[in-house]
Amino acid sequence: MSAEMEESESAAHVLLLPFPAQGHITPMLSFAQLLCHAGIHVTFLSTEHNHRLLTQRRALSARFPTLHFESIPDGLPPDHPRTIPPLDDIVSSLRSVTKPLLRDLLITLTKKDNESYGATTTPRPPLSCVIIDGIMCFAIDMAEEVGIPVFALRTVSACSFWCYSCIPDLIQQGQLPFQDQDMDHPIRDIPGMEALLRRRDLPSFCRMPIDHPSFKFFMEQIEAITRVSAIIFNTFDDLDPLILPQIATRFHKIYTLGPLHALLKSRVGDDLSSSVSSLRHEDRRCMAWLDSQQSGSVIFVSFGSLAKLSRVQLLEFWHGLINSGKPFLWVVRSDMLWSGQEEHATPVELEDGTKERGYIAEWVPQEEVLAHKAVGGFWTHSGWNSTIEGIWAGVPMLCWPQLADQQVNSRWVGEGWKIGLDMKDTCDRSTVEKMVRALMEEGDQREQIFKSVDNFAKLARHAVSEDGSSYKNLEKLIEDLNKKIVM
Repeated sequence: MSAEMEESESAAHVLLLPFPAQGHITPMLSFAQLLCHAGIHVTFLSTEHNHRLLTQRRALSARFPTLHFESIPDGLPPDHPRTIPPLDDIVSSLRSVTKPLLRDLLITLTKKDNESYGATTTPRPPLSCVIIDGIMCFAIDMAEEVGIPVFALRTVSACSFWCYSCIPDLIQQGQLPFQDQDMDHPIRDIPGMEALLRRRDLPSFCRMPIDHPSFKFFMEQIEAITRVSAIIFNTFDDLDPLILPQIATRFHKIYTLGPLHALLKSRVGDDLSSSVSSLRHEDRRCMAWLDSQQSGSVIFVSFGSLAKLSRVQLLEFWHGLINSGKPFLWVVRSDMLWSGQEEHATPVELEDGTKERGYIAEWVPQEEVLAHKAVGGFWTHSGWNSTIEGIWAGVPMLCWPQLADQQVNSRWVGEGWKIGLDMKDTCDRSTVEKMVRALMEEGDQREQIFKSVDNFAKLARHAVSEDGSSYKNLEKLIEDLNKKIVM
């Protein structure tokens, strides 16, 4: 046996399985690079559709020889838009088509001669662990059947994960489903958040009937996740000191590794592009436009890769931005309008009226944008990647959440961490103008927000430094993964 083969068979080999959406792939791919940098073999398993869109995978494999990209069908036809919401199509297809194929793949990768699998020519040791995205829990059954330990990387915040975990308790207490239309009714029985949440701050599926398919899906994930051996969070200890001890009462092994994108640069180097995980083409011309703006003057607006708006909402937002008088960089995706309204994804009013006051782009290099000196505020959908990137950059946030964990995140931004303003459940131009001005203009409120977000940015930098909590937790995780080798 060659020395290369002997070394390969003694190493850990982890399969990473992200949910097929941009906001899930991005942190999972950062995590993959961290593991490979530590000498662990990683098989990164995407759907065939997303595999084709990861255009920089060959460059990543060249830099990290132990990183292996593989693909698996999602079962949807090629012309399916794969938009979320709704969840129904993709979840149903993953369970019916992808799940049995995953079982076959796991069996193959546990064999010692699995280096012949797929396109890679680099020897791989037998698979020793599966790390799933937290809503890919169907894979737990397959891994348990093959005898492989399962970890979960939760791509949501720790505070929203804890809120998810407590939803069965809220049902038992009669707080779900809601008994009336008062969305400001307090939710007092989630430990660590007793005086914080209202009904409108619970995860979005809590507004559905409990027999709705999406509600049932999330309840299934909440139950299934209790079967994993460990949970990994893209957060840092100083951000969630009230919540992490609560999670530890139900999950005995937790690793906090956030901010993942910053920990990656701390360990591997600043020369890594933040665009390697992007499924969309980025408009880099926006950076030159930012260069022409005054320091701290621009509000960056992005609602992530999944959010949907009506044409009326889009125009109300635009009028509010224009009326605020603040220069803005706004990501308006071509698929951002609800079905049936896409024929003019960017209305003419926006294109013509924005030229003197702002810049509209299809997609941008978000980490670079947030780090730019011209950006003084971030109007976000409160997805967790965007939120923790905003915290790292020290940029105050204005929150307009839509899906899943975003309602919880926005409440923590506004009232928990006090690093921004929460504008959920409203979209009229006068409110937008008022909130943008409050975020961007000098005053006691902005001063307090800026002081708080600057403090958390400093704590985040310490967390990923050599003596920080996230840095040390990664060392512990790597040690534990190497102990779980299946021989």
